[in-house]
Amino acid sequence: MSRILIRPPGRLNLPQWRELWEAREVLYRFGVRDIVLRYRQTAIGVAWVVLQPLVAAGIFSIVFGQVAGLPTGGVPYFLFSFAGMLAWNVFNNVVSRSSTSLVANQALVSKVFFPRLVVPLSSVISVLLDFVVAFAMYVVLLLVLRVDPGWQVLLTPVWLLITLMLACGIGVAASAVTVKYRDVTYVLPWILQILLYATPIAYALSAVPQNLKWLFELNPLTWLMEVVRWSTLGQPMPPVWQLVALPVTALIVFFGGIVVFQSYERGFADVI
Repeated sequence: MSRILIRPPGRLNLPQWRELWEAREVLYRFGVRDIVLRYRQTAIGVAWVVLQPLVAAGIFSIVFGQVAGLPTGGVPYFLFSFAGMLAWNVFNNVVSRSSTSLVANQALVSKVFFPRLVVPLSSVISVLLDFVVAFAMYVVLLLVLRVDPGWQVLLTPVWLLITLMLACGIGVAASAVTVKYRDVTYVLPWILQILLYATPIAYALSAVPQNLKWLFELNPLTWLMEVVRWSTLGQPMPPVWQLVALPVTALIVFFGGIVVFQSYERGFADVI
């Protein structure tokens, strides 16, 4: 008869990857439940996934494209901002949903044993569904507007993976800290709102004044937007240092978030 020995995680220990793999069904069930709860009793269902970036891109087109007249490198401004919103929504939604996931499922976390890490990570499933639907609309826009992004569009899954790693690292860490300090639920949306405008999503990096450009280039999300537009719109290739720094930063943030989660997990049952 096999026995399962449950040990408390160490403060700097990485999770047991085999244990996480064995709990993949739990992760899947959490993700499916999130999708069902999100779109149950809605009149248009997953159409909200397309409607939100379309409306945001339309507003940005009016404010930044028509009123401010910011450059887009020859790409229709609506498509330019829609591409930025695709990447931003993946990052924003994973961070937002995963950061509150432990508190939202506190009854299960405090009473049932399973790898707690699967709870914030399960938010990726619903976000991926949102992305697939929105990206299908983006492909339609490319065809209608006759924009050829080139061969580099094949790299889109790579940038999607990097975006998920960045978002999961932040979201996983935030979910653990939120269990003890609920202030995170108030601070994090405010930070994300600032990042929305501090990142060249609705405007090109070339529109930033030269004396401030260095400040924007310190933001990894700026690197992400540059490579996304290179891949999906055929914009000029970003500097090589950004292509290298982006995946390295994503790995550091992802594993750093897991380490933070592990260090806080020891006290979940006491404070949740």
